[in-house]
Amino acid sequence: MLQDYLPVLLQAVIAAGFAGVTLLISVLLGRSAKRSAIKDSAYECGMLPLQEDTPRFSVKFYLVAMLFVLFDIEVVFLYPWAVIYRDFLAAYGAGIFWAALSFVSIMGVAFVYAWRKGALDWKTA
Repeated sequence: MLQDYLPVLLQAVIAAGFAGVTLLISVLLGRSAKRSAIKDSAYECGMLPLQEDTPRFSVKFYLVAMLFVLFDIEVVFLYPWAVIYRDFLAAYGAGIFWAALSFVSIMGVAFVYAWRKGALDWKTA
Protein backbone atom coordinates (compact mmCIF):
# COMPACT_ATOMS: atom_id res chain seq x y z
CA MET A 1 0.00 0.00 0.00
CA LEU A 2 2.90 2.37 0.68
CA GLN A 3 4.16 1.97 -2.86
CA ASP A 4 0.84 3.36 -4.15
CA TYR A 5 1.61 6.67 -2.42
CA LEU A 6 5.28 6.74 -3.44
CA PRO A 7 4.68 8.84 -6.62
CA VAL A 8 2.72 11.41 -4.60
CA LEU A 9 5.45 11.57 -1.97
CA LEU A 10 8.11 11.87 -4.67
CA GLN A 11 6.22 14.73 -6.33
CA ALA A 12 5.85 16.54 -2.99
CA VAL A 13 9.59 16.17 -2.29
CA ILE A 14 10.48 17.46 -5.77
CA ALA A 15 8.08 20.42 -5.43
CA ALA A 16 9.43 21.33 -1.98
CA GLY A 17 13.00 20.98 -3.21
CA PHE A 18 12.31 23.18 -6.23
CA ALA A 19 10.70 25.84 -4.05
CA GLY A 20 13.60 25.76 -1.58
CA VAL A 21 16.29 25.95 -4.28
CA THR A 22 14.44 28.79 -6.03
CA LEU A 23 14.19 30.79 -2.81
CA LEU A 24 17.83 30.15 -1.97
CA ILE A 25 19.00 31.31 -5.39
CA SER A 26 16.78 34.39 -5.12
CA VAL A 27 18.29 35.32 -1.76
CA LEU A 28 21.86 34.74 -2.93
CA LEU A 29 21.48 36.65 -6.19
CA GLY A 30 19.28 39.34 -4.62
CA ARG A 31 21.98 40.37 -2.18
CA SER A 32 24.43 41.11 -4.98
CA ALA A 33 22.12 43.65 -6.66
CA LYS A 34 22.56 47.34 -5.92
CA ARG A 35 19.80 48.65 -3.68
CA SER A 36 18.38 52.13 -3.60
CA ALA A 37 15.31 53.87 -2.22
CA ILE A 38 13.73 53.98 -5.67
CA LYS A 39 14.24 50.25 -6.27
CA ASP A 40 12.84 49.39 -2.85
CA SER A 41 9.69 51.52 -3.26
CA ALA A 42 6.35 49.92 -4.10
CA TYR A 43 5.53 49.66 -7.79
CA GLU A 44 2.00 49.13 -9.02
CA CYS A 45 1.18 49.20 -12.74
CA GLY A 46 3.56 52.05 -13.50
CA MET A 47 1.96 54.40 -10.99
CA LEU A 48 3.69 55.71 -7.91
CA PRO A 49 1.75 55.00 -4.70
CA LEU A 50 1.05 58.61 -3.76
CA GLN A 51 -2.44 58.15 -2.36
CA GLU A 52 -3.14 56.84 1.11
CA ASP A 53 -6.39 55.04 0.34
CA THR A 54 -7.34 52.85 -2.57
CA PRO A 55 -9.40 54.33 -5.41
CA ARG A 56 -13.10 53.56 -5.53
CA PHE A 57 -14.43 51.20 -8.14
CA SER A 58 -17.78 51.63 -9.78
CA VAL A 59 -20.59 49.35 -8.65
CA LYS A 60 -20.86 48.37 -12.30
CA PHE A 61 -17.52 46.58 -12.03
CA TYR A 62 -18.77 44.34 -9.22
CA LEU A 63 -22.11 43.74 -10.93
CA VAL A 64 -20.47 42.58 -14.15
CA ALA A 65 -18.05 40.40 -12.16
CA MET A 66 -20.92 38.73 -10.30
CA LEU A 67 -22.83 38.14 -13.53
CA PHE A 68 -19.73 36.65 -15.11
CA VAL A 69 -19.31 34.26 -12.19
CA LEU A 70 -23.00 33.35 -12.32
CA PHE A 71 -22.98 32.44 -15.99
CA ASP A 72 -19.56 30.85 -15.76
CA ILE A 73 -20.87 28.52 -13.05
CA GLU A 74 -23.69 27.59 -15.42
CA VAL A 75 -21.14 26.24 -17.87
CA VAL A 76 -19.35 24.40 -15.07
CA PHE A 77 -22.60 22.61 -14.20
CA LEU A 78 -23.56 21.88 -17.80
CA TYR A 79 -20.25 20.34 -18.87
CA PRO A 80 -20.47 17.21 -16.67
CA TRP A 81 -24.14 16.91 -17.63
CA ALA A 82 -23.19 16.84 -21.31
CA VAL A 83 -20.50 14.23 -20.69
CA ILE A 84 -22.85 11.72 -19.01
CA TYR A 85 -25.99 12.58 -21.00
CA ARG A 86 -26.15 9.52 -23.28
CA ASP A 87 -25.33 7.01 -20.56
CA PHE A 88 -27.80 8.56 -18.11
CA LEU A 89 -30.48 8.81 -20.80
CA ALA A 90 -30.13 5.12 -21.64
CA ALA A 91 -30.25 4.10 -17.98
CA TYR A 92 -32.88 6.42 -16.48
CA GLY A 93 -34.88 8.04 -19.26
CA ALA A 94 -35.56 11.66 -20.19
CA GLY A 95 -35.46 13.05 -16.63
CA ILE A 96 -31.95 14.38 -17.14
CA PHE A 97 -33.08 16.40 -20.16
CA TRP A 98 -35.93 18.09 -18.28
CA ALA A 99 -33.71 18.85 -15.29
CA ALA A 100 -31.11 20.51 -17.51
CA LEU A 101 -33.80 22.34 -19.48
CA SER A 102 -35.25 23.79 -16.28
CA PHE A 103 -31.77 24.86 -15.15
CA VAL A 104 -31.01 26.55 -18.48
CA SER A 105 -34.47 28.17 -18.45
CA ILE A 106 -33.86 29.69 -15.02
CA MET A 107 -30.47 30.97 -16.18
CA GLY A 108 -32.08 32.35 -19.34
CA VAL A 109 -34.65 34.24 -17.27
CA ALA A 110 -31.81 35.62 -15.11
CA PHE A 111 -29.95 36.70 -18.26
CA VAL A 112 -33.00 38.45 -19.71
CA TYR A 113 -33.66 40.14 -16.35
CA ALA A 114 -30.07 41.41 -16.16
CA TRP A 115 -30.23 42.59 -19.76
CA ARG A 116 -33.54 44.46 -19.24
CA LYS A 117 -32.24 46.13 -16.07
CA GLY A 118 -29.25 47.42 -18.06
CA ALA A 119 -26.66 45.43 -16.12
CA LEU A 120 -24.90 44.47 -19.34
CA ASP A 121 -24.89 47.98 -20.83
CA TRP A 122 -21.55 49.71 -20.24
CA LYS A 123 -22.89 53.19 -21.01
CA THR A 124 -25.25 53.32 -18.02
CA ALA A 125 -22.45 53.10 -15.47
